Amino acid sequence: RMKEGQDSIYMLTGDKTEAMRQSPMLEAFKAKDIEVLLLDEPVDEFWTMSTDAYEEKPFVSVSRGDIDLSGIAGGDDKDETKDEEPSGDVAPLVAMIKLALESSVKDVRESKRLTDSACCLVVDEGDMNMRLQKMLRASGQLGAEGERILEINANPPLIRSLAERAKGDGGSREIEDMAYLLFDQALILEGELPKDPALFARRMSDAMAKAVS
Repeated sequence: RMKEGQDSIYMLTGDKTEAMRQSPMLEAFKAKDIEVLLLDEPVDEFWTMSTDAYEEKPFVSVSRGDIDLSGIAGGDDKDETKDEEPSGDVAPLVAMIKLALESSVKDVRESKRLTDSACCLVVDEGDMNMRLQKMLRASGQLGAEGERILEINANPPLIRSLAERAKGDGGSREIEDMAYLLFDQALILEGELPKDPALFARRMSDAMAKAVS
C-alpha cells in the first residue's frame, strides 16, 4: 500500500497508540494519505535501532531528520516543497526563537512536516529519538533537556502574527515569552511536563489577558 514515489517505511514510536494518532508529526503524512507504523511497546525502541529495513525498504522515523515528502504522490500537492532555509517572512522569528531557546533546544527551524499545528519537537538524523531520551531521563541516565529541535509551521495565524511582530522594534520580550510557550506546548504534545509549570502558567495567563484586553 506504499504510495507512488515512496521508498521508505515510515514509523513513529510512543507510549499510547491513540496519542500517537494525534501527533502533529503525522500531519503531512495524513495530508498525502501515507501510512505510518505506530509502535507503542518499550521494546520497539531497541528493535528499531537494530532493524534497518524490511524487503529492502528502510525504516524511517517521522520524528527524525528533515522529512521531505515532495516526491511522493497523493493528497494535495500544490505546496510540495519548501526551501531548506527559513522563508523570508518567518526567518526573523525563527532566529529570535532560536536565541530565546538556545539553552533548551539544539536548533529551531521552519517545518516541512506540519500542516496545521504551530510547532513540534523532533530530533536530528543520527540523534537518539525522543522516546528513548525520555526513558533514559526517567532512569537518570540522561540530562534534563536532550538534543531536540523545535520546528515552526509558518502557516498558522499565530505564527504569521508573531512573524510580523518579529520584524518590528520592541517585541523581543513578547517573542521570548511566546517562544517558551511554543516549546512548552510541544513538550506537552510529547507527553511531558513543562520544565517550570508555574512559569508556564504565568506566561499562559499573560498571553490570555492580552488576547482579551
